[in-house]
Amino acid sequence: MRPGDRIFQNLTTGAGALVVVIIGLIGLFLLVQAIPSLKADEVGFLTSREWSTGDPAHLRFGILDLLLVTVFSSVVALVFAMPISLGIALFLTQYAPKKLARPFAYVIDLLAAVPSIIFGLWGILVLAPELAPVSQWLNQALGWIPIFDKGNVYPNFAGTIFTAGVVLAVMLLPIITSLSREVFDRTPPAQIEGALALGATRWEVIRTTVLPFGKGGYIGASMLGLGRALGETIAVTVILFIPRGAHFDWSIFDGGATFASQIATNASEFNNPTSAGAYIASGLVLFVLTFAVNFGARAIIGDRKGN
Repeated sequence: MRPGDRIFQNLTTGAGALVVVIIGLIGLFLLVQAIPSLKADEVGFLTSREWSTGDPAHLRFGILDLLLVTVFSSVVALVFAMPISLGIALFLTQYAPKKLARPFAYVIDLLAAVPSIIFGLWGILVLAPELAPVSQWLNQALGWIPIFDKGNVYPNFAGTIFTAGVVLAVMLLPIITSLSREVFDRTPPAQIEGALALGATRWEVIRTTVLPFGKGGYIGASMLGLGRALGETIAVTVILFIPRGAHFDWSIFDGGATFASQIATNASEFNNPTSAGAYIASGLVLFVLTFAVNFGARAIIGDRKGN
């Protein structure tokens, strides 16, 4: 091996190892800082809905509500973002002429450059009032289903998981669309030309050739978007309303707090190590959850490449 190649190999290997070490150190730091507070916790950390960390001598904090609100808002975002991103990616790669596809793709990618606070303000000031009639209709028509029940912010339906999910979906569009577009664009031309030669329509080519080829990449992109949604902080903090004394009741019209928004809105308690440890413990759960989602996405993409 040439000296230049050896140096480059060592540099890239070291860079990859450094990232792994940093992630490991972050996880270790969170664990070490969280252990004293977890030992002092007077309720079940994984099963309790109570959160009271004002008195360091009597910590009572559980993450069940935080976990459910975080997962629910992210799943709502995926429900909206995945089909829209799929349609945009297929349009840009299979239907749109090149002169239109490139600038349109740039516009979609620019959504990733919009600050989270802008999305949050837009969501609560502009989108929430417009979604209120939709929320009321869903509640009246499907209220017998628990996820469409009135929720704990009734009757104005503002600051709900539903609103936060729609805003998160808009924020996920550039991530899922960009990665899916790259995968679909790499469909072997010979397969597309062969399908067209056999008399397939454009939709049949997409259904029998493009989608099977890019399915793994699309799912992996969606999981990466899910990881992004789980950790979103500012936009969710601005949008979600936290009803006093109320808990998450399995409705998308509930308010509440996610892991990230709970930590962000209670930074004033970080002056005490024991109280801060409660938030670090919840951050550790979010760290593990996000890591697991991204690891799963990489595994899906890896399996697809192996096939």
